[in-house]
Amino acid sequence: MKRLIFMLGMLIFAACSSAQNTPPVLAPFKIQKVDNTYATPANLQKGKPVILIYFSPDCGHCTAMMDEMKPVMNQLKKFEVVMVTFVDIRMVKPFYEKYNLKNYPNFTVGTEGYSYVVQKYYGLKQTPYVAIYDAKGQLVKAFDKVPEFKTVMETIKKV
Repeated sequence: MKRLIFMLGMLIFAACSSAQNTPPVLAPFKIQKVDNTYATPANLQKGKPVILIYFSPDCGHCTAMMDEMKPVMNQLKKFEVVMVTFVDIRMVKPFYEKYNLKNYPNFTVGTEGYSYVVQKYYGLKQTPYVAIYDAKGQLVKAFDKVPEFKTVMETIKKV
């Protein structure tokens, strides 16, 4: 009986572990941007690597990461940067303005609202979450725990 319970436990653990693996392709997002238009993966420039950042405008780790990112934003021009949140677009606009993201046309920033498609797709439990995809759309690396920005930059430089 103990062996059966142990085996069942191992199967459940394996199933849960594999369910949390990062999918190899970009999430099928649909986000409302700050200009009240919508963006999907089809709107991204083909053949460009993608950095997906799942964030919350009121998250201390997210704003700290953005503060570190701000001085190197020009180094990210070869990437499509997609920043997705679940909060109301009225909370996204001040964040967008604070970091002058309108000056970076390669940044797409918006909310998925209460659909939680992206959140569920990646099995997210905290923000920020960062996933980096190559120009062919294949996952290079995902940071599901609060990443050190220098580690993110090291990965970005290899893509």
